[in-house]
Amino acid sequence: MLGLMQHHDLMISDFLVHAARHHPRAEIVSRLAGGIHRQTWVDTARRARQLARALGRLGVRPGDRVATLAWNNHRHVELYFAISGSGAVVNTVNPRLAPDDIAYILEHAEDGVLFAEADFASLVEQVAGKLPPGLLRQVVFLCDAADLPGIALPAGVAITDYESL
Repeated sequence: MLGLMQHHDLMISDFLVHAARHHPRAEIVSRLAGGIHRQTWVDTARRARQLARALGRLGVRPGDRVATLAWNNHRHVELYFAISGSGAVVNTVNPRLAPDDIAYILEHAEDGVLFAEADFASLVEQVAGKLPPGLLRQVVFLCDAADLPGIALPAGVAITDYESL
């Protein structure tokens, strides 16, 4: 039986490494508001590594929970691999839930960082106001700087865009 066992732990990041190595030209195709976005697994792996480093700069440590309020697109794939690959826990939150339910989920999980689609800006604004002060410290909108929504969040909650991060 020993000959059939692998000699290392199976990590989520191994799937990304495998895809980039063995399927480098295969694409992740996403429909965005601006049209269709195509990205290879090699590019996804590179961007996920960059994002994992950025999470460290945001103060995300192994075991921390990071929330996502996102559609199924290339950035959400990057988030999934970067968050889990850095040792943190991905808390995917259903954007179709009521603001009170989302606030409960974020509070219960103790999410300090929230990644959200820009079209959920008003939802994020409502939810952030329902959270205990100091819990949520960073909101990252999944867009570039030009599309960053202007919303009012409680004191101490920083806002940035994904591409600048």
